[in-house]
Amino acid sequence: MDTNVIIHLYRGGHQNILFELFDEGVFIYEQIRSIELENHGKDILNSLDNDIRSGKLEIYSDQKLKDMAVFKIFENNVKENRYLYGPGDLCEVYAISLAQTLGAYSLVTNDTKQGGPYMSLLQFEDDIMPFTFADLLIIRFLIGQADENQTVRAFDDINSASDLNWSFRSQLSKFIRRFFIDPYRKEDTVWIKSLAKKYDIKIKTKLQILRDAIDM
Repeated sequence: MDTNVIIHLYRGGHQNILFELFDEGVFIYEQIRSIELENHGKDILNSLDNDIRSGKLEIYSDQKLKDMAVFKIFENNVKENRYLYGPGDLCEVYAISLAQTLGAYSLVTNDTKQGGPYMSLLQFEDDIMPFTFADLLIIRFLIGQADENQTVRAFDDINSASDLNWSFRSQLSKFIRRFFIDPYRKEDTVWIKSLAKKYDIKIKTKLQILRDAIDM
């Protein structure tokens, strides 16, 4: 996970979405906890640390990566990624590099600016699937972990708590465009089809239900 999405989810009181969707583990790099969140997210640290102590969240330190004999791989990933992103995107570099080192399937980030980690991962030949918090809410709705009204309320909670000024309709349109209309990668199309098969859902019908709830 990247710094921004951690802050946004915890401030909105919906961090459990992470643990419901990613039951194989949620990981952050130690510098994101010890520096980035200390500087920008002190208000959520008690809740975050409780989840770390309970085992919901796992911190990866340099020592832990050394013990796993993958620290050099992590260092090389950081070095390569620093060429791709701006100096202000260091925490994003760490998050992406950790995901690459661990072979993680996805990166959760709300940094969707052009050239940022979300858009870059969609355009690069990379196995990591990037998701925003809005993507997570939509996926949670699609697989039946929340209904449309709960989904809209959760979006509003997170959006308001962090003054994001995002539009859920716009985020839903981006989701549809990414996975159905103009996919950046064939992997996205394969992924959404496998999701529909696994949960036996008619995704386009459900997306229309969510769109109607947003417009209410």
